[in-house]
Parts: sequence; C-alpha cells; structure tokens
Amino acid sequence: MTFLGIDLGTSGLRVLLIDEDGRPIGATERHYQATHPHPGWSEQNPADWIAALDAAIEELRDTYPQFADLRGIGVAGHMHGATLLDKNGDVLRPCILWNDTRSHAQAAKLDGTDQVRTLSGNIVFPGFTAPKLEWVREHEPEIFAKTAKVLLPTAYLNAYLCGDYVADMSDSAGTSWLDVGERCWSETLLSAGHMRQDQMPRLVEGTEEAGQLRPELLRKWGLSGPVSVAGGAGDNAAAACGIGAQNEGQGFVSLGTSGVLLSARDGYHPAPETALHTFCHAIPGRWYQMGVMLSATDSLNWLARITGQNPIELTSKLDGDLKNPGPVRYLPYLAGERTPHNDAEIRGSFTGLAAETSREDLTRAVLEGVAFGLRDSFEALLATNAKLDQLIAIGGGSASRYWIRLIATALGVPLSLPKSGEFGAALGAARLGMIAATGASTHSIMTVPDVRETIDPDAKLIGAFDDAYGAFRAAYPAIKSIQ
Repeated sequence: MTFLGIDLGTSGLRVLLIDEDGRPIGATERHYQATHPHPGWSEQNPADWIAALDAAIEELRDTYPQFADLRGIGVAGHMHGATLLDKNGDVLRPCILWNDTRSHAQAAKLDGTDQVRTLSGNIVFPGFTAPKLEWVREHEPEIFAKTAKVLLPTAYLNAYLCGDYVADMSDSAGTSWLDVGERCWSETLLSAGHMRQDQMPRLVEGTEEAGQLRPELLRKWGLSGPVSVAGGAGDNAAAACGIGAQNEGQGFVSLGTSGVLLSARDGYHPAPETALHTFCHAIPGRWYQMGVMLSATDSLNWLARITGQNPIELTSKLDGDLKNPGPVRYLPYLAGERTPHNDAEIRGSFTGLAAETSREDLTRAVLEGVAFGLRDSFEALLATNAKLDQLIAIGGGSASRYWIRLIATALGVPLSLPKSGEFGAALGAARLGMIAATGASTHSIMTVPDVRETIDPDAKLIGAFDDAYGAFRAAYPAIKSIQ
C-alpha cells in the first residue's frame, strides 16, 4: 500500500508519496501566484489549486509504479482562507488568504464581542476566517447573500477529492467559529459573525476518514480503489504530525518566512490575552499552542535584498563561536506582529546604529531580533505551563548553525536538528491518510525523526542574552509610541 500527502501552500502545492513503512517514494511540486488587488489584500483562485494538484498527480502516476497501490490521502494547507461557494458549489470570488489584512476593523469588533474569546480560545486576528466574512457582508453584500458554504483551502481540496464538504478540527479552529475546547461549531460564535451552521462543512478529526476518492478520480488516476481521504490538518498541525509532536513536551521551532514556536498539549489551555494560538490538534483528544511571528527568515531576506547579498553570504561570516548580543537592536516587525502584540500596524526598526556599524553588525542584529521574537512566544507558552525542555528546529533558517545556536541560547533550551529527509507538513498529511485508511494508532505512525545533532545553549552567554531580551521587550512600546 502507498499513501499520499498533499501540502497546499500559499505559493505552491507539494505532493509526497510514501510506502506502508512511512518511507518517501517520490514527491513533486507545482507553483501558483497570489494576487494583491489593493494594499493589504491577498487572494488566490481555487482553480489554480486544482490545476496544480492534477498536474502533480499526473507526474507521480507516470513516474512511480507504486502510485497504483494508493490507499489513503491526507491534505494539509494554509489556514484561515475563506473560499465561498454558492448553492451549486461554484466559487463566488477568489479565496481571501491568511495574510490578507483588510478585515482588521471587523476582527477588532468581533474580538470585543461577548464570549468570542472564551469560546474560540483565541484573539480574533485579522487573518482569521470569521472577520473576512464580516468584511464580505459589509462590502460585497450580493456575494454574501449567495454564500451557501464557506470552506477553508484544505476543505476545498477535500471536496474535490471525495465530493463532500468536510473539514478537520485543527484547521477549523482558526476560523473563530469553532468552540475549540468542545471541538464543534459554536452557534454563539456563528451568530456573532452573521453565519449559520448549514454554511459550515461537516467536522471530523484529522485522522478520521472524511470520505473516499470519487469514482471519476479513481478512473482518471488509474486506481482500483477504494482510497480513503482523511480529515487532514492545518499546516502547522500537519507539521507537528510530521515530526511526531503529539504529546505534552513535544514541539518545534520553525524558521520559515514566518516563525512558529509550537507545543503539543494534552489538554485545552487557552490564553488569548498572550496572543498565543490555541488550536485543536489533528489528533483526537489533543490540542496545540503556538506563537507566531510574521517576519522570521523574511527579515533576513529583506536585509539581503537591500544589501545586495544573499542570506547565505550574510550569515557565512558568523559561523564561528556565538558572540554576545551586539550594540545594534532590531525589531522584526516588517509586517506587524502576532504573538505577543497582536499589532498589525507596528513596523520594524534598527536602533543603536553608529558610524562604525557594519553589514555584519546588522546581520547579527537581525538574527538576534528574530530569536528574541521567538522568545516572546516561548515566554507566553511557559505562562500556560507548557513543558518546553527541548525542541526540534525545522524550516529554511535552521540551515544556519549560528542562528540555531543563538536561538537555543536565547530560549535556554536545546534545539535538535533532524537528519535530512521528509518531516514536514506533507509527511504529516500522508501519515493522516495512512491512519484513516488502515486504522493504525497515531503512536505507531507519528514517530519522531532521527536527529542529526542537538545544539545546546551556550551557558556562558545565557545571562547576557537574558539582559538583551529585557531591552528588546522594552523597545516595543517605545518604538510604538513614535511610529
């Protein structure tokens, strides 16, 4: 038997085929674009997702004979997107993506509504789904009136695959319509956002079978069937499945365009006042919490762009021993910030610049600023009694050993680097497909990856980084007051 993981990203779709032992057989990607019709808007045509999936499947089918043994599929993807369908199932407008900020006023109003934080377990961020529909109601009333279903991007792919409107708990937790503690749609939350339960997809756990691959796709893909389609997961929950983070004390730091610090939780411990996200895990009876910073490697990419370097060139000069925090301070708020500030308007800054400041000084400041931004999330998680004794480091930024050593020291915990191979959202999605198809236990399937190296904090510098973090925390309100 083989199993397929689909990772629906903002800029492209990745599909991964694995065997019954969880080993990768092959993978491929297809890319597409988002559009930005106005400042702060970010949209995508769902038809591009289907075209990308069809092309990727065709390549896998023609390249790997094992594809014919497909028995399970899982879909993971970017969260919060609003895909609006009419009564015939036709898309009414482009999907409004997670990084679209047009609904900031609607988000603030919903966030201040009685019981919304209590039931959803979260601040209503502008990127969440409920405020997007409030924006549509106010600015596109004719579209709102025709809206029969609202699907997240993963649920839209699920509908294409199995012909039913089904969403999993982890993805749905980011809508502000789900009672995250009870794992069900909330009539109170739906009513606050002028929505109805019949406009929502059916809910299943990420490991459950959402349906089976449609006969039309069985024929098109050359399969005999049946093929189970799992409930799936939001991207970070799927990444947690991919690295085996399912129990208390397991988590990861992801250094991608944005930065994520995620901790699996055995129970429900919401702390919306910290701007942590508290979501259902893709695994039944589990939740996870995460802090999100919006400009992690994006900060380094920005510095590389304006200095005419590439990120590897910038960081290659810092491959020696970890240095004390530098005199230049960087606040990594190029696109606002989520955890802990929930501030869409704050912007980044350098302070402490001098005539002798070098490009290397700026690079160190950026790496330190991102590390301290992750420390903000770390402190918020500790306040909820999360156990964070060791974390796995993933994402493109983890290729910089200096940066990982710096982050380990700023957090005060060891960071483990997985051996090369598959351990991300696509693998997590494939594992969900395997469980849905076979009924295997999560503990037997969602194992942790082999570790290449564990990098410990530099004990001699922890005090200096603690002091520098205190100054970093004090800088936000000061900079905010003059911007």
